[in-house]
Amino acid sequence: MGGLRELSAPFVVPGPCGVAVRDRLKHLTPQDEKVLRAVGEHQGRLASRDLRARCADGLEHSKDTWASRKRDLTPLSSSRIAGAITKATHDQWALARRCQAAHIQTLEAGIGTLRHRLSLPIGEPGTKRAAGGYRSKGEWFHKSRRLTALEARHAAVVADRQAGRVRVVRGGKRLLNTRHHLAQARLTEAQWRERWEAERWFIAADGESGKRFGNETIRVTPDGEVSIKLPAPLAHLANARHGRYVLTARIGFAHRGQEWADRTEANRAVAYRIHLDTDRRRWYLTASWQRPVVQTIPLEAARARGMIGVDTNADHFAAYHLDRHGNPDGDPHRFPYDLSGTADHRDAQIRHALTRLINWAKQAGVAAIAIEDLDFTTEKTREKHGRRKQFRQLISGIPTGKLKARLVSMAAEQGLSIVAVDPAYTSLWGAQHWQKPLATPHRRMSRHDAAGIAIGRRALGHPVRRRTAPPPHDRSDRAGHRTAQAPPGTRGRDGTRPPATDHAPRDVPPNGTRKRQPSASNTVRDAPRTQQWVQDSLMRTG
Repeated sequence: MGGLRELSAPFVVPGPCGVAVRDRLKHLTPQDEKVLRAVGEHQGRLASRDLRARCADGLEHSKDTWASRKRDLTPLSSSRIAGAITKATHDQWALARRCQAAHIQTLEAGIGTLRHRLSLPIGEPGTKRAAGGYRSKGEWFHKSRRLTALEARHAAVVADRQAGRVRVVRGGKRLLNTRHHLAQARLTEAQWRERWEAERWFIAADGESGKRFGNETIRVTPDGEVSIKLPAPLAHLANARHGRYVLTARIGFAHRGQEWADRTEANRAVAYRIHLDTDRRRWYLTASWQRPVVQTIPLEAARARGMIGVDTNADHFAAYHLDRHGNPDGDPHRFPYDLSGTADHRDAQIRHALTRLINWAKQAGVAAIAIEDLDFTTEKTREKHGRRKQFRQLISGIPTGKLKARLVSMAAEQGLSIVAVDPAYTSLWGAQHWQKPLATPHRRMSRHDAAGIAIGRRALGHPVRRRTAPPPHDRSDRAGHRTAQAPPGTRGRDGTRPPATDHAPRDVPPNGTRKRQPSASNTVRDAPRTQQWVQDSLMRTG
């Protein structure tokens, strides 16, 4: 087994610590929309100005500079709005730093692959774990130029990180680039401009426990009335006391509505955000709050009732139910989804597939679901897979981050835990040890189904292979037990595996044995061998 990397131990994924629900602001008057647009534009300009100041501070940021920025924003808005803007700025700057570190990691992976392949002779064949040399001198020359470009790009990004410089686009870099491809996006310049401005608006407020209904800036009463504390320059637009504007729309959260109402009635903190969907021409209000972190159960408790092993693929989840000894139970289950189309469509497909998976896990009676701790950062580079463009697009299309977040939150609501395992060799070893033995004329086993078994067994703490080699000496327990999944205290663990009975009628089973022994012979000559005497009826002579 030389050359295999060390596997990480499985662990129970911590539960979610936050909740977000959304509802539509219906029946808004033209005056309501005018006020919302004015507030969004005004506070969006303040947010852009504060983000520019934060990026200029770089690594020199401190509590004093933070307080100074907040003091500058307070006369133009309010103390609470200034606090919400500066907090959002810090979160955005921190996200840019994390993305910068991930970009450096991707560049280093590409540079390492290029250097390895350029060091090999032209035409050198590759292996399963490493690519070989390039096919021709021309390809070698072009890749050497790309190596130089990546090294220059890497040096520039590292210099930016050391100096504390980040690249941030309020509104999104993708939407900004869409401005140069309006025909492909099927947008006019006016439509793009409207979407760009709406994305840069800022109508949000953090909650504060102890204040009325949990939020002073955007207040939502338990009966659904929404009011906004207007900034100082827009106070003349108020239609209520203390510079507030009350919207005509009423909201009522269909999902988690009772939990939200309990928090507002108890004056516990609730954060709100209002945004405009330019495609549907609809306004939405999103409420979010923190919850106590869901306590995860110990790993041994998660293994007590078996496990559901799930293999994540580009178009479906392949799941298999395993008992606590690691034995497959029943047939494989597949939950398909379609990741084409818009982001909302992809998100809905993932959510529906996870719902079916969790419902089946509840019916199976398990306490946990095992998944792979996937990270495709080093697999998405051009240098890793070369000409295999479709394979790189396939990997990039799998939403691993969103998938894990949604699965953890949805499983926690149903009382299920998520066990993450090392993804190394699960597909390879699963197909090697489980795909062929479990395939019958009535059960079709794919490589992904076998990978689900491997994932579940790894989460249960068992080896992937079905059986270890028999012990030496006299084949007794002196040198260790011969099975890999049964603990020493299990009854019948030394017994042989029962023959398969799920084969076609009058067909030879996969293991070559019959379902039952043949009946005794009807001749006296065969009786000593079978140890069964058969008395035939007497012949009638009359």
